[in-house]
Amino acid sequence: MMNIQQWDGAVSMDHRTRHGGKNRLACAASRLFPIWITLVCFVCRPLRSAAESSDIVLKDVTAESGIEFVHTDGSSGRRYIVETVSAGLAVFDYDNDGDPDIYLVSGAPLPGAEAVDPPPRNALYRNDGGMRFTDVTQVSGTGDTGYGLGATAGDYDGDGDLDLYISNFGPNVLYRNNGDGTFTDVTAQAGVGNGDQVGAGVTFLDIDGDGDLDLYASNYVKFTFENHRIVRFNGIPAYVGPMDYMPSTDTLFLNNGDGTFRDVSAERGITAVPGTGMGITSCDYDNDGDTDIFVGNDVAGNFLWKNDGRGFFSEVGLESGLAYDFAGTAQGTMGADAGDFNNDGLLDFFVTSYQQDFATLFENLGGGFFEDITRQSGAGVGTLRHVTWGVNFADFDNDGLRDIFIACGHLHDNVEQFDTTAVYLAENIVMHNIDGRRFENISDRCGDGLSPKRSSRGSACVDFDQDGDLDILVLNSRSGVTLIRNDTKSDHHWLAIRLQGRGKNRFGIGSRVRVVCGEQSFYDEVINGRGYQGHGGSTLHFGLGKAGHVDFIEVHWHGGAVERFPCPGVDRLQVCSARGPEA
Repeated sequence: MMNIQQWDGAVSMDHRTRHGGKNRLACAASRLFPIWITLVCFVCRPLRSAAESSDIVLKDVTAESGIEFVHTDGSSGRRYIVETVSAGLAVFDYDNDGDPDIYLVSGAPLPGAEAVDPPPRNALYRNDGGMRFTDVTQVSGTGDTGYGLGATAGDYDGDGDLDLYISNFGPNVLYRNNGDGTFTDVTAQAGVGNGDQVGAGVTFLDIDGDGDLDLYASNYVKFTFENHRIVRFNGIPAYVGPMDYMPSTDTLFLNNGDGTFRDVSAERGITAVPGTGMGITSCDYDNDGDTDIFVGNDVAGNFLWKNDGRGFFSEVGLESGLAYDFAGTAQGTMGADAGDFNNDGLLDFFVTSYQQDFATLFENLGGGFFEDITRQSGAGVGTLRHVTWGVNFADFDNDGLRDIFIACGHLHDNVEQFDTTAVYLAENIVMHNIDGRRFENISDRCGDGLSPKRSSRGSACVDFDQDGDLDILVLNSRSGVTLIRNDTKSDHHWLAIRLQGRGKNRFGIGSRVRVVCGEQSFYDEVINGRGYQGHGGSTLHFGLGKAGHVDFIEVHWHGGAVERFPCPGVDRLQVCSARGPEA
């Protein structure tokens, strides 16, 4: 039976008031928003002439890309909460031809929505070069028609090609790559359907160092059509937030090494704490040689699952400083990415959030601790008005410092009817890394690539045309994609690195890489699952700035082996193939 809650009076939405208006004190406090936000933005904004142009140039090339996919959230006006959790994407080289292909996730008609023939489905697009793509969904067999929410890709069977895993509202789907451009649905025999959960972010990772890839699936809330409810603001219907439902526990699948998995969530510690997981990323945040898991929770403390090296986990979000923002507030975390923005060899985190929260930069201080430095760094300028989703660390100008892309757009399509501080369709944001400590919002002066106003969700920053700079792909809710070509011109150098392992982990997931140029070093990790419920591929991209020579590349293979590789030149792709037997 549907539950309708009524809330009258002035409304300014934030993550504390998303749960049906129960927290009236928070609502009243939020009316102070215009005053304190003006002060904070003034303090944080770097001083720079508005007329000064950016060196980063981004061009919208969607129209000529050949990508005609249109996302649906299956909405009918009944405002089911699952409509707010879409839509992720995955970028991966499905045919092993060396360039990145695209997988886009769609919803499906929900009760009350008009039936569509043929039904909406996910789509796989082959990269044909030159920022042009061809729809190969039908021939590849990857057109799942479930209610899609997120996706990732990884070689779970160790045969040298990338398989595809999709999280759904309802059973998830695992497609095994047959190596000939086609896929087979092996969900049932692999044992990774995950029941009738509201899925979200997913990641392949090797939790126990045995060389094969395990699988972590975040789950949002315990929603059914029977416990559906909505809220009304001044009589206007709106989505409720996650606090109106019971939280879920996430699922951890251990790879048995024979094409099957088993659920080890309870025995490995994952069911100890329920949450409202959305975007997740797995990486070695403490540089101890194993892969940990960050889970962004919506209106709850974020999780940081610390791996003990044997594949058993303890939740250390609170003590690490990642659970809450600088004020000790649980954010409406949507997406997350990990990257070393200050080149100190430690992976930092950037998380996106709900309206009236900064998208937040957490600096890794070492020793397992993080600090919210959003305000002093300026990394959140321009985000408070928006709901922010996809996020990617990416060095757009190859100056050796990772910038940040942020996808924006409200989840309420009618938000402007009851909240004068918000907009449904928004321009996306680029934060330029100035010096490894400070960021500047340059969104209004880096070309027309950020001009389209959409309600954006998943994103990936990848060199789609392989010209040496990172382009941007965005999946927009109830719309198509935005494909943005990086047309930046500079004399900066770059290096792309692709790892080839010799064991089951053929793509080196979880391996750390250091590029040494004289006294300067650049760091990254092959991370699976990042941004908003998506995946951005396994090729690492390093901007080198003025460095025209690389002394060596050091690879810390997941599992412990460390190897150094010579680098014969820059401005190129280098493949580092493991020499050890199980690297």
